[in-house]
Amino acid sequence: MFSLWARVEKQSVFFPSAEVEFNPGELGLRYQDVSFPTPDGHTLHGWYIPASGEVGNPSAQAWLWFHGNGGNIGHRVEEIALLHRRLQVDLFIFDYRGYGRSTGTPSEKGTYIDARAALRLVLEWPGVDSESVVYLGHSLGSSVVVELAVAPPALGLVLVSPLTSVRDMAKLTPIFRPFSWLVRGHFDSLARIGQVGAPLLVLHGDQDGLVPIAQGRKLFEAANEPKTLTVLQGADHNDTYAVAPSEFFGALVRFQAISVLNRVGPN
Repeated sequence: MFSLWARVEKQSVFFPSAEVEFNPGELGLRYQDVSFPTPDGHTLHGWYIPASGEVGNPSAQAWLWFHGNGGNIGHRVEEIALLHRRLQVDLFIFDYRGYGRSTGTPSEKGTYIDARAALRLVLEWPGVDSESVVYLGHSLGSSVVVELAVAPPALGLVLVSPLTSVRDMAKLTPIFRPFSWLVRGHFDSLARIGQVGAPLLVLHGDQDGLVPIAQGRKLFEAANEPKTLTVLQGADHNDTYAVAPSEFFGALVRFQAISVLNRVGPN
């Protein structure tokens, strides 16, 4: 069982790139290179992009970004710049083990360990506590977000193009369909989402050819209130913010405002 899952992970789940070709500075953003340890001895690399442009001057919110299964943080620079411009929040994005400049080899267990290490780092920022952090996850990163959000409180969760589980994804691929039952329980967001109490925003393209929107809808339906689903017309899996920018960033801005109100509470 373990050897089968290890082969699936290596061949069909993780597609890391080692070379970080771009950085936020190339688009005019001030940022800080950050290296931080994991409990099991690896060193992860990420970028802190402050809302104000000044390191050490925190905003009211911190957004912790979990990217998908391909490339590295360098491939998210354009989206980082657009998100920073629209939301004006502190952003922290990092590479899982084995991606970019982060050491180690990718694994499901490793992504969960890495997520907690990144959260611990963000919680050390001045003025930041667990209830001022929004978790943003794309694709496979959404599964990491859901697993992380089961235990500690969070200000909110944003899931972009989320999958329900690896088993459901395996059912979509003819070569893996007969063996999908062997990978049940892996990255199983559907089994966990009901344990999450934080406000939720799901964004999914209606033309997603990799993770069908049916999976995003199914995850949304199983989640607790408060929750919002935004369907991005004409968007595929990786072009959500480019094909439907008004809907994509508009939903994020509204969610940001709602998150602030939820934390402040009624007057």
